[in-house]
Amino acid sequence: MSLADATLVAGYTLGDFLLVAAAGFAVLAVGMLYRAVVGPTMQDRVLAVNVLGTNTVVILAILGAALDEPTFFDIALVYALLNFLMAIAISKFTVERGGVL
Repeated sequence: MSLADATLVAGYTLGDFLLVAAAGFAVLAVGMLYRAVVGPTMQDRVLAVNVLGTNTVVILAILGAALDEPTFFDIALVYALLNFLMAIAISKFTVERGGVL
């Protein structure tokens, strides 16, 4: 029996609560997607894309815990590293074009 199968309140398991949390983060990601597309400045877009990447890592980690699937943690780790490299590359590109972060 895993931790995600433990019954907490009114027959709901920890896995159920984690799935609801992942859904909440997915809803918040829609707001950030809007900011990434419509953002008034380049800095807003860069920050929104970085938040979207971090949000994706959090969702993958929560799903890994909720579904008791360790593969999701490996994918989240690789995605976090790629998100970091992407943030550095976009920042360097923005500074070279004359923008200041």
